[in-house]
Amino acid sequence: MTNATQPILITGASRGLGRAMTLALASRGRDVIGTYRSSADEAANVAKEAEALGGRVVMLPFDAETTDTDSFAGEVKAALAELGSDTLGGLVNNAGAAHYAQLADTDLSGLDAMYRLHVRAPLALTQSMLPLITDGGRVLFVSSGLARFALPGYGAYAAMKGAIEVMARYAAKELGARGIRVNTIAPGAIETDFGGGAVRDNPEVNAHVSAMTALGRPGLPEEIGDAVAAILSNDMRWMSGERIEISGGQGL
Repeated sequence: MTNATQPILITGASRGLGRAMTLALASRGRDVIGTYRSSADEAANVAKEAEALGGRVVMLPFDAETTDTDSFAGEVKAALAELGSDTLGGLVNNAGAAHYAQLADTDLSGLDAMYRLHVRAPLALTQSMLPLITDGGRVLFVSSGLARFALPGYGAYAAMKGAIEVMARYAAKELGARGIRVNTIAPGAIETDFGGGAVRDNPEVNAHVSAMTALGRPGLPEEIGDAVAAILSNDMRWMSGERIEISGGQGL
């Protein structure tokens, strides 16, 4: 079994961008171990959709803030065995949550929670998965276009994403000896339920995003899914330590 066929672990795979990534990989025949936080039914539906496209999916419950990642590694091993593999082809640290508040009004306990979810949890999970990731595998972190351009109210959230971008560059350097490619994607505004679905459901927000985007509209989740599938493929085997923004030219 080569890196091109080994399962990919995706956190937050039951909805939004994680769902789109799972379906994009499945449509290319790639198996996925996905995680979900609360809705087993939602996760099961994504698995059925993915399997109809040609990929096998095992969904595991996982709370990025509270789950012990070392014990979770045992669950991932069992899922790998179910899929006929003993190693992962890659890890996508996708799980996250929106946060909106002016910096002057940002609650510090909320800041700590964002740190645990967006910085500490991806690092802890990556550490625990490294023994399972094959040499020559992939690690992908998820940042945001907000780490490049500034929209008032997203400063604390964007700061966490900026930290992830720096972490990914260091990981690329440190894991290069194993041939593991580490990159970060930075999606722009996408029409999902993220942040209450404002980009998708609020016409004023949608119009505002469209006006500041070169391609004249927000992105669609499947466009991020397809990009991730490409980045994880062997077609992108000579890319590591990069920040890839997928935003349609937002905020240029």
